Amino acid sequence: MRTRNGLGSACLLLLLVCLAPLAVSSPLSARYSDANGDLVADTPSEPSRWRDPRILIFAYTPVEDPAMYSRVWDEFIEHLEGLTGKEVRFFPVQSNAAQLEAMRAGRLHVAGFNTGSTPVAVNCVGFVPFAMMAARDGSYGYQMEILTYPGSGIDSIEELAGRTLAFTSPTSNSGFKAPSALLRAQYGFEADRDYKTAYSGSHDNSILGVVHHDYDAAAIANEVLFRMLARDVVSPQQYRSIYQSESFPTTGYGIAHDLAPALAAKIREAFFTFDWEGTALQREFADAGMERFIPINYQQHWAVVRTIDEATGTVYNCD
Repeated sequence: MRTRNGLGSACLLLLLVCLAPLAVSSPLSARYSDANGDLVADTPSEPSRWRDPRILIFAYTPVEDPAMYSRVWDEFIEHLEGLTGKEVRFFPVQSNAAQLEAMRAGRLHVAGFNTGSTPVAVNCVGFVPFAMMAARDGSYGYQMEILTYPGSGIDSIEELAGRTLAFTSPTSNSGFKAPSALLRAQYGFEADRDYKTAYSGSHDNSILGVVHHDYDAAAIANEVLFRMLARDVVSPQQYRSIYQSESFPTTGYGIAHDLAPALAAKIREAFFTFDWEGTALQREFADAGMERFIPINYQQHWAVVRTIDEATGTVYNCD
């Protein structure tokens, strides 16, 4: 099921290597300070600006069935409640925009933002990522794949010409930014000129759209595909992969920048002391090989994503 197009991967890797020097600046909103230069918002220096809410709101990146994912996170939420001494509620977000707005408005305190929206969250809403899911040995990452369905007549990237390619949303790394950069730089393809576009809203929807022949092809994060395969939502016979990229970082987990330092420390502790063994979280992410949370550094781990953003002319409109 993990079909690999080696030539395509090499092309995207070459593209990123050539563009790497571009990823040097930080478009952090003027609302935040970054005295240490780590590209994320500092905790406010005045204690009067720290927030210590009675109820913590936690949200996972938008998925097709948010209610199902609230159950997946139940045991982690109990662990978080035990360490912080606070009630924690799961917020089932329906879109990246809703998740971003909730944190900007102070209604969201702990969150997992998908790979592509993490830079927007960092720069525009004061998100501070510090954790990521990984395998037991610390390895991590997912690949962007372009899927089609058997009998579509599409066997290569070139054959996307004139066909409909589904993206997820403009903030998604693998669902929009990376494939757009690849198609433009390596094939000279421009959206809505050389191929038609559709926006599904999520990787789940894009995958289902391909297997039901609603879209000719779709750009997706294969970590989502693997979870859907594990749940028998789709089967390998229903799709074909015509491209697979090199690895990207996965969902970034973190907090709002203005939480009280003592509370922020307890939340960090909760991620790194959570025992995955036998939990719903372990079962959900087992097919992707995820078994623990590891510490991350936004400046380092998201450099390739920022490079793609700059290469595609992405502007973080934080107003």
